[in-house]
Amino acid sequence: MTQQDPAVVDGTPLEQDDALLRAKLNQETARAPWSSLQRFFAQGKVIRVAAGLDLIETALRIARDDTAALGAAIEAGEVGPIPDAEARDWFAREAEVWALVIAPWVLVQEAGCTSGSTPTPAHG
Repeated sequence: MTQQDPAVVDGTPLEQDDALLRAKLNQETARAPWSSLQRFFAQGKVIRVAAGLDLIETALRIARDDTAALGAAIEAGEVGPIPDAEARDWFAREAEVWALVIAPWVLVQEAGCTSGSTPTPAHG
């Protein structure tokens, strides 16, 4: 049995694979009224990504099961369930969010925010 390079997955360099996945995630990101996601929120399937984080990078970390990076973001309160008060505020203001499905989760980030990364639709 040969030892595999950890930077290669299924014969594709991980950096190239991540770039393809980033592009795919960006294309799957959509702006949506918060009210349209109430069913998912009620089911506990919505994860809020704080304004200072890159929504696509966070989705990539979830897809890659990067528990170290996710754990730090969760501990800092930057990634996690939406507090009920914030959800009610978004509903009352008819807020729009960027939404991205990483099954079984729906990641959301308030649309008015910017992440500081390269501007794309998912980054506000």
